[in-house]
Amino acid sequence: MAKKKDAKVSKKAAKAAKQAAIQKKVERKEKKKSAKDESDTEDLEAILDQMRREWEDKHKVTEELVEGPPSRRANATLTPCPNGNHLWCIGGEFFSEDGRAYFYNDVFRYSPEKDEWRKFVSPNCPGPRSAHAVVPSPAGGGKLFLFGGEFSSLHQTTFHHYRDFWCFDIQTHSWDRIETKILPSARSGHRMALWKHYIVLFGGFYDPGIRTNYLNDLWLFDTQEYKWKQAEFKENERKPSPRSGFSFLSTPEGILLHGGYCKEYHKGKRPIGVMLEDTWFLSLSLPTEKEGTSTKQSASTFNMPVMKWERRKRPATAYAPSLRSGCTMTLWQTRNTGILFGGVTDEDTNEETLESVFHNDLYGYQIPGNGRWVSLALKKPKKKGTTKKKKAQAQASTPKANLKEKEKLDPGSGEERDPDEYYSDEDGPKPWEVAKQQQEQQKQEAAPSPHPSLVPSTPGSDEENPDDPDQTIPLPRYNAMLAVLRNNLFIYGGIFEQGSREYTLDDFHSIALDKLDRYVCLKPTDVVIPKDAPESSSDEGSDSEGSDGSESENSDDDGDARGTQGLAAANVESEDEPEKAVPEEEPEQDSLRAQATAFMGVARDQTRSAEDVVSTPLPGETLAMFYARSREYWAGKAHESSDNRGKMLRRDGFTRAQERYKEYKPILQEVEKILAEAGLDEEEMRRSAAAGPDARKGENRNRR
Repeated sequence: MAKKKDAKVSKKAAKAAKQAAIQKKVERKEKKKSAKDESDTEDLEAILDQMRREWEDKHKVTEELVEGPPSRRANATLTPCPNGNHLWCIGGEFFSEDGRAYFYNDVFRYSPEKDEWRKFVSPNCPGPRSAHAVVPSPAGGGKLFLFGGEFSSLHQTTFHHYRDFWCFDIQTHSWDRIETKILPSARSGHRMALWKHYIVLFGGFYDPGIRTNYLNDLWLFDTQEYKWKQAEFKENERKPSPRSGFSFLSTPEGILLHGGYCKEYHKGKRPIGVMLEDTWFLSLSLPTEKEGTSTKQSASTFNMPVMKWERRKRPATAYAPSLRSGCTMTLWQTRNTGILFGGVTDEDTNEETLESVFHNDLYGYQIPGNGRWVSLALKKPKKKGTTKKKKAQAQASTPKANLKEKEKLDPGSGEERDPDEYYSDEDGPKPWEVAKQQQEQQKQEAAPSPHPSLVPSTPGSDEENPDDPDQTIPLPRYNAMLAVLRNNLFIYGGIFEQGSREYTLDDFHSIALDKLDRYVCLKPTDVVIPKDAPESSSDEGSDSEGSDGSESENSDDDGDARGTQGLAAANVESEDEPEKAVPEEEPEQDSLRAQATAFMGVARDQTRSAEDVVSTPLPGETLAMFYARSREYWAGKAHESSDNRGKMLRRDGFTRAQERYKEYKPILQEVEKILAEAGLDEEEMRRSAAAGPDARKGENRNRR
């Protein structure tokens, strides 16, 4: 009995020990699991912290207070802040007096209340560019959307057009690139406007190196869905012609388009620049359920607005600015009016010269209805006592003048008598003289005002009157940056030409549009412009052949001409090295496209000698055509290294020409593909390439 009892107790104790062991094991597992969870949590926090530090380093923004506005530039963007009283200036280009081009990607902010400029720099930002488009959006604390633009090498022998799309966050001052599968093609000179939550993009141009292609496609970007979609119109629907550099202003009912610039190409003739003055209105409305689409946005579909182009007709007698290009209106939102300043009017007198008139006048375009142009000329200050004196003279002279006007005809003879017989010098100015003076004054007020710095002063002129508002008008220019904040217009930079010289400006002006009393110069220009223009462009040409010319030959120093490794040297080789050429092995496609693009730039380089032009095959040329054009050159080269004559000498020359043609054939074929994409046929390719540096004589790249 006792044994059974002891066995029962020991069994119970073993069971308890076993349960205790199991409990300890469970506790160990739970403790281990808890420790692992804590370790995982710590690791996750460390990962997130590391990711945050990397993002901050990538988007680190430096803010700097700078003196005055940005450096000299044109074709930048000056954009009103959507959520504050600031102006944002992005990018632009500067053309030095020796013909070199410099591009920027910096971001500046101007505060009118403090008259203060600040510069923001972040490592993640768009590349240097000009002729891009920026549109502001108040969503998310304020954003600036940027698309496209262009960049060129230092000597403008090669060009690149951007196709990237960026967003600048005004609160964090940082850039983010927006990647989408579908987006507009690369371009410059286009315009964008914001309508509701859509960014609307139109037009622009693309230049692959020989011919400038102008566009008239319309794209919409949904800022809620972050998607691009191209608008489609029926073939018979009217729409604006291809163009760049036009005005594009947003209204609640749609978008206004005015003016612009393009080039017309005709076979056998040089391209002709066309200044446009037509006005269009793109009416926009959200689709309704009756039209088959819900007004609510879907996460998977792009809800395209209903749109239609309408051309606005202007009566022949309606008031309007003179025909011009290089000017873009900015929106005066409080008055629903577009504001236009300056521009340039070009006249092709012949194939060698391009006469230009530059403007500094101010106009307004009232958008509602059918639209109407108004002049925004400065108001003349009233002189003290002048009004009362003129009124007294008018009252005193009116009865007498009326009486003498009736007596102009002699009742006795019926013949008209000289009006001067009835007026003496004591009577003051004669009525017809007063009318004539008024007509002359009206003509002078309607004409563009020349800038005081370009007009020599004369004794007694208005320049001596500091109260004359015309003395405050900025210098004439085109491609300036305009922006309106509340009721104040701001004008910055631009380009002015005098003779054959081109000057990029850096002055900064403002004017109260609701007063129109005078311009305020916030920063005068540092550019010295002589009053006497050079007689011809020969001086400029001699400069480029001097010290500047030697630098342009070494174009590798600019660091901007992409894909020129070994190619520039092959195109400008010396007589002692006729065998030096492009390697025979076929390069990869990307490298071949880069070399072809560089080849087009070298072919247009003005520093090339006549020998280089003759000894290089052209796009679209067959071997027979190339040899026929360069036969004498290759015969001379063969004669230098051989005693052969006659038929044998011609055979040696043909062999050399054939070798040169084979060396360039892969690059020429790629060039022909690029030109075909630009819309050129074989005949146009040969003619454009054969023209070399003279292909664009009399044409200014900035007019595009």
